[in-house]
Formats: sequence, C-alpha cells, structure tokens
Amino acid sequence: MTQKKETLITIVSLMITLGILGGGYWWFTHQNQGNLNNVLSSPTSDNQPATSDRPLPKPPSPPSVTAFSPPTNVPKGTTVKIDGSTSMVLINQALKNRFEQQFPGTQVMTNAQGSTKGIQGLLEARIDLAAISRPLTAQEQQQGLVAIPIAQDAIAVVVGVNNPFRKGLTMMQVKDIFQGKITNWSELGRSPDTIEVINRPSVSGTRQTFAELVLNGENFGNTPNITTLDHDATTPILQRLGMNGISYATYAQVTDQQTVRSLSIDGLTPEASTYPYQRTLFYTYKNPPSEVVKVFLGYATSPTGQQVIQDAQ
Repeated sequence: MTQKKETLITIVSLMITLGILGGGYWWFTHQNQGNLNNVLSSPTSDNQPATSDRPLPKPPSPPSVTAFSPPTNVPKGTTVKIDGSTSMVLINQALKNRFEQQFPGTQVMTNAQGSTKGIQGLLEARIDLAAISRPLTAQEQQQGLVAIPIAQDAIAVVVGVNNPFRKGLTMMQVKDIFQGKITNWSELGRSPDTIEVINRPSVSGTRQTFAELVLNGENFGNTPNITTLDHDATTPILQRLGMNGISYATYAQVTDQQTVRSLSIDGLTPEASTYPYQRTLFYTYKNPPSEVVKVFLGYATSPTGQQVIQDAQ
C-alpha cells in the first residue's frame, strides 16, 4: 500500500469517526432536553425563581374596622346596659338623658362598679358596653374586646378644702406619698401630722392608670398610713379626706366640689393642656358589635354626642 493510499484511508476514517460522534451528541442533547428542563424547573431546585406556577403568598388582610354612624331612628324598646368606671358616671348619665330624650321609648341603664367589673360583665354578656378608664390589656383584646376612645380626662390629686397644706406638689413627691416614702405633712412644709392616703381598690381603672402615670408602673405602698377602700366610689373617698387626707379622682368629678381642692403638679393644674396626669376614657364592646352597641356608639361618637360629653365634663 502506497503512502498516498494510507493517507486517504486515515482521512476517511477520521471523517467517519467525527460523523458518529457528532450524531451521538445531537441525539443526546435533543432527546434529553425535556428532562433537563424538568430538572431546572423542579420544585426541589435550590435556585428556582418565582414563576406564575408558584406565586408568592398574599400578605394578610388588615383587620376589619367597624364604623358607627349616627343613628337617625332607634326602635322603641331598645335597652342599652352599661357598667364600669366611676370616672365615667357623669358622661354615662349625660348621654343617657339625651339619648332617651332624642329617641323616645328607649332606655339606657348605667352602673359604676369599676373598669374591671365592667369588663367582666361584658365578657359574661350581662351588659352591652363597659365604660373603662384605662386601655385594654392584650389578654382582653384576645378575648374579642374592642375599646373606642370617647373622651380625654385628667386625674386630679385632691385634699380636703380645710387642709392647711396650700402648696403644690412635684411629680416625685406625689409618687413618694403614694408609695409610703413620705408619710408626714411636715416633710412637705406643713404643720406635723400623718398623711392619710386614701387609695382605690384594685378593680378601679383610675387606680391602674394612676399607677402607670404616677408610679411608673410600680406598686403602691403598704405603710400603715395608706388605706385601700373595698369599693370604687368617689364620694366616700372625698368624704374621708378631712384635714390630713389625700387621694385622686377624675377631675370632672371634683371640679365643682365645695369640700375638696385639686393640687397643682409641677406648677400645672388639671385644666392645663400639659398637665402630666391625663388619660383617655373608653367604651368597650365584644366583637362583633350588636345593633344596640352600634346605635349607642354611633350617637356617642357623633358631633351631638361629643358635645354632650364635653358639657358633662
């Protein structure tokens, strides 16, 4: 075999080999293209992009908010039952009078056993609305309760009108008095005598708010000069102040009293916009609101109702 023939055979063999390899490559890539795509789009792929086949989860919807429209008419026989804070006695009574007057044949029944007992009555379905003088706790909200702000209020620190102490107090002095660290009027520049602290019971929303605003969430004192009443009622507190007593009450309940005086705090009286002991008053209902709740809260939050509340305060 000549050298030229050997070269020709080598070239032909090489071409045949390349043809076989090229055909095999073409068959492999086209035959397995679907499988390769399946691998790339598999849900188990760590690098899988978000596609229309796998949409991102939708964000949670915001909670529904109930709007209370002012009622134009209320069926005769409608009865609204309210219990709760003593701080809202005047507000409850004023709204009751005007509501019953505007909608003849209706009845608003009010009581004032304290914020905590009002909430208890609401949870036990004995009342329609709880009047409370503090925000709801997280646990109360989890039980389906909703609080609607109804008015602003100030907590006044009060003494008897004949008490010889004629100065104001600082916020630190008020805290020390109600924690039993200051127990004698002489420590405040008055003639010596024991400071008789009259405190509200634990069911009182005013007490709970006072503890937050005045004591920074700390406990009241337990010294012998501090007396805690069994029932949350403002009148018995005011009657016990005398010459040496001190206590606290919603300002609306004491502003027109002739037997007590409100003390200034850091030079500010309860009427001042920057007075330190201010809070919000609420009406609370169990979600979803009943028709009775809707009409009464619609009235209380209307311009007419708000004017009634302002006049009561």
